[in-house]
Amino acid sequence: DVQLQASGGGLVQAGGSLRLSCAASGFTFDDYAIAWFRQAPGKEREGVSCISNMDGITYYADSVKGRFTISSDNAKNTVYLQMNSLKPEDTAVYYCAADPRHYYCTDYGPLRPGSWGQGTQVTVSS
Repeated sequence: DVQLQASGGGLVQAGGSLRLSCAASGFTFDDYAIAWFRQAPGKEREGVSCISNMDGITYYADSVKGRFTISSDNAKNTVYLQMNSLKPEDTAVYYCAADPRHYYCTDYGPLRPGSWGQGTQVTVSS
C-alpha cells in the first residue's frame, strides 16, 4: 500500500520559513511523482508544487513561485517542500500526494492523485 507521512508544519511569523517533509513507503519511489496540495478553510484544495521522480519535472503554482522549492531525496524516499518568505495567505493544511503517471505534473498543476497522505497544518501569523 502507498503510504505518505507529511510532517514539518507549524506556526511561523510572516516572512519566516518552514520545511515540510513527505516520507513515502509501500511503492517504488523512483517511479512516482509527488505533489503538495493545500487547503485553507472555506477554500478548495489546490496544487502547490509537484516533482516527478521519473524525469525531474517540477511545477509551482504562481502564488508560491520564487518562495517555495520542492526537492526529492531518493535515498530517503522523501520529498521536501522548503517554504520561505511565508505569508498569512499560505496558511492551510498541506497534503502530500503520490501518483505513478509520467504526465502527472502538468504545466497547469498536479492532477488529482491516486494516493493522499495525511495533512500537516501550516499557520502564518501577520
